[in-house]
Amino acid sequence: MQTQTNSLLILRVHTDLRLGLGHIARALILQEQWRSLGGSACIAVSGDERARRVGAGQHPFLDQTIPCATVDLGEDLHAPLPADLLAKGGVVLVDHWEATPEEIDQLRPLKVAIMEDESDAHERADLMFQPFLEGVSWPVSPLKLVNGRKVRPLETQHGGCRILRGSHFIVVDGQALQARPRREPLQPLAVHKLLVTFGGTDGPGLARRAFQVLADLTATGRWTGTCTLLAPQGLDLPPFPGCRILPNLPGLTRRIPEFDALWCAGGVTLSEAMCLGVPAATWAQNERQHFMLSDIALHNGCLDLGLGTEADPAATAASLARPRRPGGPAGAGPGRHGAGGRHGREPGGPGTLGPRRSMKIPEPLAKSSLDPKGAKR
Repeated sequence: MQTQTNSLLILRVHTDLRLGLGHIARALILQEQWRSLGGSACIAVSGDERARRVGAGQHPFLDQTIPCATVDLGEDLHAPLPADLLAKGGVVLVDHWEATPEEIDQLRPLKVAIMEDESDAHERADLMFQPFLEGVSWPVSPLKLVNGRKVRPLETQHGGCRILRGSHFIVVDGQALQARPRREPLQPLAVHKLLVTFGGTDGPGLARRAFQVLADLTATGRWTGTCTLLAPQGLDLPPFPGCRILPNLPGLTRRIPEFDALWCAGGVTLSEAMCLGVPAATWAQNERQHFMLSDIALHNGCLDLGLGTEADPAATAASLARPRRPGGPAGAGPGRHGAGGRHGREPGGPGTLGPRRSMKIPEPLAKSSLDPKGAKR
């Protein structure tokens, strides 16, 4: 993406109990990659008390400072950028799911990119990354010539906005790429150590619901493994045998390979698990995420357990406990869309998790699509 005057990338993000900390986690990854290419970055954040911490330059997960500039925009999701920051900027990446046309217009004359959009707001931007909402599986060839440009199948155009779609633009931490296995094992995996995490805030309270499911599996002898359950809001329940409850897990990315499988939502942790080849079952936190996870599951990226806020604990436990043969479901799962989610897929259980490791996660977005020097990559 061309930057007319300088290489300052402004990452416009928001955090609250509904959106969680995933957008901030993505911004932290992108600023690191952008700066490694010679650019400078600033995270402009709005939201609840977590935004105050990030806006003050403090890392949201670690006891350290953020290695780039930060700006606290207050609580308003659509708060404008300060005039002095706009004057310094070269590119703005808007990443909070609910951008408006007016918000995009306020960012001019800077170049504007947007991360995921279901409305018409992106048509006011120059570039949109759509890693999930139009499908995760898009080929890179064959090329065709459109208006004198070579265009890949994953590219399209909406008005004046260039759209880049699919898993090539999923953002993962550099540590996950470095630790990624050279080959992807396809054998079934017995899950003795399970990590359960639904984000840095877990606004919908899925940790409590997952605890109830796993406690039932353990009490009835249908699973005898151990689990580490991350409950950032706390959990006033005594842990069952083999269960450890923590508010967070420092250095989460590098700790993922310590576990046989994950049970998570649809954020950065899922992307990193796929990159590392660690199987993941998913509970969506909302309908939009449910749609995304269902599509990822269709391409063997995860085991879709449906919408976590509406899932029946007994039905979920029954599905997790049911053996799943490699290469296909053992039977139709119960539930609103089937326990396997919107597409009726049968999930593997934390004792007989089948192979779900074929999804390819490429280089991080910052390396593959944006270049602070102005070169198109």
